[in-house]
Amino acid sequence: MTTNSIGLETTKTKEIANDLNTLLANFQIYYQNLRGIHWNIKGKRFFELHPKFEELYTDANVKVDEIAERVLTLGATPLHTFEDYSKAAKVPVGKNISEDEKAVQLIVDSLSELLKIERQILDDSGEANDEGTNSMMSDFITEQEKTVWMMKAWLGESV
Repeated sequence: MTTNSIGLETTKTKEIANDLNTLLANFQIYYQNLRGIHWNIKGKRFFELHPKFEELYTDANVKVDEIAERVLTLGATPLHTFEDYSKAAKVPVGKNISEDEKAVQLIVDSLSELLKIERQILDDSGEANDEGTNSMMSDFITEQEKTVWMMKAWLGESV
């Protein structure tokens, strides 16, 4: 068993870094979706949703950076082209969405996909004793579950 300079097994960290790159690609799609709905939202809830979408895309931008830096910490190279992002995308792409309920549903659908990826990474990083990645995924999951709950409540639905 070979370990890297942070004490983790290199075979396992390569797998986790690959999964983090998948998460990174999907977060980039999510981020672009948020920018799009922020720019294009219309209607009576504009003043409510426009700043909320900005809050969400600002947070997503921070998370994109954190994920990329974790990939680097694990000794891999973060994905950084739109071509790579598109190939790895599981998050739905929202195009020309200006209606409030469709925009919020896109957020729910996107976060649901991100949560699936994050839970897998959480499991794998736990098995690898990769506390750095494990802690990051745990924090992301906690925040995103709350956001899903709030968005579903806004839609008048239950989680």
